[in-house]
Amino acid sequence: MIVRVPGDKSVSQRALLLAALAEGESRLRGVLPSADPRSTAGALRAMGAVIPPLPDDGSEIRVVGRGLRGLEAPRSPLDLGNSGTGTRLLLGVLAGQPFESVVDGDASLRSRPMARVTDPLGAMGARFEWLGEVGRLPVRVRGGALKGLEYDLPVASAQVKSALLLAGVVGGVPVGLTEPGASRDHTERMLRGCGVSVLTHVRGPGRRVELRDPPARLRPLDLDVPGDLSSAAFVVLAGLLGVTPGPVTVEGVGLNPTRDGMLDLFRRMGGRLTVEATGDAGGEPVGRITIEGGTLRPIEVDEADVTAAVDEIPAVAVAAVRAPGVTRIRGAGELRVKETDRIRAVAVNLKALGVDVVETDDGLDVTGTDAPLQGRVDAFDDHRIAMVFGVLGAAPGNRIEVEGRESVEVSFPGFWSLLERLRHG
Repeated sequence: MIVRVPGDKSVSQRALLLAALAEGESRLRGVLPSADPRSTAGALRAMGAVIPPLPDDGSEIRVVGRGLRGLEAPRSPLDLGNSGTGTRLLLGVLAGQPFESVVDGDASLRSRPMARVTDPLGAMGARFEWLGEVGRLPVRVRGGALKGLEYDLPVASAQVKSALLLAGVVGGVPVGLTEPGASRDHTERMLRGCGVSVLTHVRGPGRRVELRDPPARLRPLDLDVPGDLSSAAFVVLAGLLGVTPGPVTVEGVGLNPTRDGMLDLFRRMGGRLTVEATGDAGGEPVGRITIEGGTLRPIEVDEADVTAAVDEIPAVAVAAVRAPGVTRIRGAGELRVKETDRIRAVAVNLKALGVDVVETDDGLDVTGTDAPLQGRVDAFDDHRIAMVFGVLGAAPGNRIEVEGRESVEVSFPGFWSLLERLRHG
């Protein structure tokens, strides 16, 4: 069976932001038509960017850029919905704009920490006023002239790194960043595609990223957004758990080496995976993944593993349910500040199904079982939690009801119909 997954959520949102900041017309194909990119597009429209509706079929849209500092002050608060990526990256853009704005979101987004972004942006000269709880949305942003930044990120974070790089580009100032690990590099790749010189140096397990000479303008994009590797993880999981009656191939998926760690983890668990590169899309490698099942075994997951697969760790934990023995996951504390506390959500739901699981401060111990799993689980308004337990429920012998199924619309419209297709071959 050959399937495709929706466009990459991270690339889609960055493409919309960069297209709005470029000079000239950007042509974007395959933009993910889900809730998060639509929230980001809506915020940009509120500041004068002309962005067409995101088509359900991924067909081409054209965005005429406003220039680096050509956005307009919004007349009302910018509502980013549930989009943490859109929010944090937009805070970097707003830091260098010569106007005041308010950024807000839904209840889930309001619970997520923002000081990790606003503190270094404040050091660059932007000003932030918390309108509710300190460090949480809503926040008033007073942008303007910025100064350069040298900063050591305490945690490897693509969102924080991207916000600071975007602030440097918009503000026309140099930025030097050091990360303790290698976070996703979509922003660096896409900025290079817009004519920005971004240098990356390997430093042990970490990375040094430098924006030395920010340009006066960005070139427009001509981009095919690749399929989302994080969405492909659920197809891979379905193959490993025996949901699919035979091999399944995911075509046209992004294979960015800073986020393909889940492939290694699934292979270490015994999964039979074949990966083939087929091309390039805007600096992002693209290819196909074929899953042919496998006999699962427990593994040890550490912080370095998590950095390269942070969004896929819940899928690894769910795969561990069918791996005899104990799978130990550590160094995953970042999962506690996602759309929900994903460590807690996975633990609570697995316990509700009768699985032996121990929750730690930064991870989980999951003991595999071959018993049929039945019961009701809660998505906690988190698309990835809904999907991993949806896949587990589709595995042979299981009957699991997922409350909050609609949350998948954040990143994977059509997930439930694809899951049915996988089940029936």
